[in-house]
Amino acid sequence: MKRILVVDDEPNIVELVRLYLEREGFAVLVARNGDEALAVAARHDPDLVILDLMLPKVDGWEVCRELRRRGDTPILMLTARSDDVDAIVGLELGADDYVTKPFNPRALVARVKAILRRTAATASGGRPIEVGSLRVDPRRRDATVGERRLELRAREFDLLAALARDPGIVLTRDALLEGVWGTDFPGETRTVDVHVAELRKKLGADGPTIETIRGLGYRLVPPERAPVPERDSLPGSPGS
Repeated sequence: MKRILVVDDEPNIVELVRLYLEREGFAVLVARNGDEALAVAARHDPDLVILDLMLPKVDGWEVCRELRRRGDTPILMLTARSDDVDAIVGLELGADDYVTKPFNPRALVARVKAILRRTAATASGGRPIEVGSLRVDPRRRDATVGERRLELRAREFDLLAALARDPGIVLTRDALLEGVWGTDFPGETRTVDVHVAELRKKLGADGPTIETIRGLGYRLVPPERAPVPERDSLPGSPGS
């Protein structure tokens, strides 16, 4: 039985999430502040953490940072804000995905299942993939640009591998959502955009470029062919 740690200081949200998770056969652990979350995680080693950002004592960002320092337990953030700033900060700290309040509890459970399914597939994969200076090893779940190892979260690695398998081919946002997040993932294409923005930073100038094909999706092209990618409408970008 998979153990899910739910961290939130709103009792009604905790009980709602607990009800839906237990219906699906998950064991649910609960923490109502940051200190308690870290203590429960250390004691019970959950398979996934659902983490509210706005917590008393120790906030969700600090909890996320500490959990990631300890290991690679998947983290699904809950944020009350609808803009991308909280999501980007959380993803940079090591969270795997995010959900904006208010949320559909069935959608939340579907997202939990999708994350667990992806992390359970770490032993599967194939031969290493090379695109220019980029090398992606699906079995080792390791990616490098030249001699530089990329520090990627689980979902970032899966997204990069999906793009690298078909270099130069345009993959739509919907196709990436289905292939990387799972067929029952009820997310929005904006989730793909946020993860692509983070991948671009980590690939750097010496790696291949993730090119935006406006109105369609993305493709990975080697440095010698790479045009300047279009800027997505993330916070601080023109048109956002």
